[in-house]
Amino acid sequence: MVRMEDLSEPEVIGLNNFPLLSFEGSPWAEGPPLSQRRAAIVSTAGLQRLGDETFTRESGDYRVIPKELAASDFYMSHLSTNFDRTGFQQDVNVVFPIDRVKELAEEGVIGSVADFHYSFMGAMPPGQMESSARRMAGLLKDDGVDAVILCPV
Repeated sequence: MVRMEDLSEPEVIGLNNFPLLSFEGSPWAEGPPLSQRRAAIVSTAGLQRLGDETFTRESGDYRVIPKELAASDFYMSHLSTNFDRTGFQQDVNVVFPIDRVKELAEEGVIGSVADFHYSFMGAMPPGQMESSARRMAGLLKDDGVDAVILCPV
């Protein structure tokens, strides 16, 4: 991870002035106990399957990662040159904890694992992801997901 003191002055100014959005409504929702919930992962690591269209700067879209996809069949295409991919290369669970989520389901901590998970390209204004996030929310609902593990990278 890059430290602020290692960045150029324009980069520090840009990060300190990055616009943060405020969304209407309450993020909290009632539902069943965790042991009955169906969980999905949403990451901003820029993960994609081999053969997927490459992420582009500020596109705001996502890629679908099926539950049973082998770690060797997807890769990280995060655009930031400042991003250290070493952890991901050693263990995909650093940015996409699919093995841990499957273990939680096997142990009965959560009810089940969603069939599909999602990855956005981080390092972009959240407003540019809103329409894609709304489409993804519909897909999560169709998959019966009622718990999401957010993995900001």
